[in-house]
Amino acid sequence: MSSKISVYVVDDHPLMRKGLMLTIESSIEFTVCGQAESAEIALREIPSCKPDIAILDISLPGMNGIELAKHLLAIEPDLRILMVSRHDEDLYAERALKAGAKGYVMKMEAGDVIFSALKTIHQGQIYVSDSIRNKMLMKLTGHGGDTGNPLDTLSDRELEIFELTGQGHSTREISERLHISVKTVESHRANIKEKLQLKNATELMRHAIRWLESNR
Repeated sequence: MSSKISVYVVDDHPLMRKGLMLTIESSIEFTVCGQAESAEIALREIPSCKPDIAILDISLPGMNGIELAKHLLAIEPDLRILMVSRHDEDLYAERALKAGAKGYVMKMEAGDVIFSALKTIHQGQIYVSDSIRNKMLMKLTGHGGDTGNPLDTLSDRELEIFELTGQGHSTREISERLHISVKTVESHRANIKEKLQLKNATELMRHAIRWLESNR
């Protein structure tokens, strides 16, 4: 009998992590070889665990999932990475793929979608929704409209904070949600305002809200 495909799960929410693990273990094809609640733990354990696939949440305390993907692939280039997130795929799927991930799935997707994504990336293919695939093909062929989006200048963490700002979260709430200091959030917000040429926090909030509404 052939061995199962090993999966390592990284998510800072215990219930979500457990749910993913139970879903994976219910399959005859996959097995969980390890778990972590942070990028630091994952970076320490994955090289010895050597999973076939790593499932990474984008929003992690400290280093986020996209940065973690880059670090993991630098030391484990054959690792297949599936990114899962509560964030709208329109916002992060392309960034995740550019970082080296082979797939992107929304957290609320059913188990069969998770399995389909795992099978697809284990076969060396890319997994994204049909909607995102079409948008990326349109952009590639020059039919995606204006590609000079100033938001592309934001780092992955800055974009995450920009999105949370548009959702109405305060600096302290973002700090607690991302497990980073208030000072760090303020520094990121200052960088966002400079890059987007926004004068103050009110302009930042309005711009973030309008941008989120336009991407719904």
